[in-house]
Amino acid sequence: MGRDQAETLDEKHQRWLEAFVVRARRVEEQSLAADWDALVELTRMKINVRVHNGEVRIRYELPPEEVVESAAARLRPILLKKEDCFHMNVLSALGYICRASPQDAEWIRAARAEWRTRVSPSTREESGYWIMVSDTATGEESDLDAHGLAMAWIYGDVVHHDPERRRESDAFGLLDRFRAAVPLVAWAMVGTIELLNYIRALNEAGLLQLRQEIFGERVALKTTVWEEPAEMYYAPVGAPAPSLASSPMPEGWLPLSETTDLSIFHHPLAGQLLHAERSPFMTQLPSPEEVEAARSPKGGYNRAQLAAWGVPWPPPKGWKDELTERWKTARQDGAPPLPPPSPAPADFAQETRDFG
Repeated sequence: MGRDQAETLDEKHQRWLEAFVVRARRVEEQSLAADWDALVELTRMKINVRVHNGEVRIRYELPPEEVVESAAARLRPILLKKEDCFHMNVLSALGYICRASPQDAEWIRAARAEWRTRVSPSTREESGYWIMVSDTATGEESDLDAHGLAMAWIYGDVVHHDPERRRESDAFGLLDRFRAAVPLVAWAMVGTIELLNYIRALNEAGLLQLRQEIFGERVALKTTVWEEPAEMYYAPVGAPAPSLASSPMPEGWLPLSETTDLSIFHHPLAGQLLHAERSPFMTQLPSPEEVEAARSPKGGYNRAQLAAWGVPWPPPKGWKDELTERWKTARQDGAPPLPPPSPAPADFAQETRDFG
């Protein structure tokens, strides 16, 4: 039995509405929505026209493509019929729930009509404009409306690599596709956030009974740098891992503490696991002379030695310069001199290659 058969109509509507709230709140957190007036202005596709020496010049001032791409990615599930948070699903659910309220029913009908016209226009006129181009070399003619160009950017350049949409829009190029996509993405954001606020109002008025946690749970990260307290344990390679998060640590596992020798933590592929600036072992960096002295007779470097210096394998371009800068900084901070090289950890195979 499928999910739609097993649940009631009310349960399905509840699922659609709650899925939309979570996704729409993520759209609301996107940077384009931080300036509401500027976002609304983008929906109007404003252009600047000037005539100079008989030549007409048109200027577009659009947000960076990466910013619009992020917005399109956050919006995409709201544009797809198969998703629970599909905009039309949500309007259908609200239409059913608010069918006895003429004022709400009228708002929902208007929102549905406007969404269809702006996001899924049926004519070129509804799309706003279209472009016609001619290849003077081959005589080939092409034309595509703004909606087709916008969809080609979203599904051919951004969230998919749809070959059919790309073929259809190749004659126009990335700039025309992006230019058409900006007002569509902006309007879809505006429509999504307005509908989210309408749902919030209905829920606060008691006409909806949505779970309160969907209005407060974290939906987007405002910072990707943070620090949190933790308990860390370590064990020899091959030691059995805990079976459950609540299980006691198996025999052989020890807690990480201030007295732990951090130099023992290596990974066979990526080198030192702990951040160089956090590890006392790693602050004892080699001088430029010591780096040169560690070269093999063939001019390469031992993999384990590079790992001891905190250099990943294979060494990235400019690794020597970075080591030198870190060594200079450590000297300024009063770090102790580098001790004699220690034997390679057992987890590392000896390997030398010529990475200059």
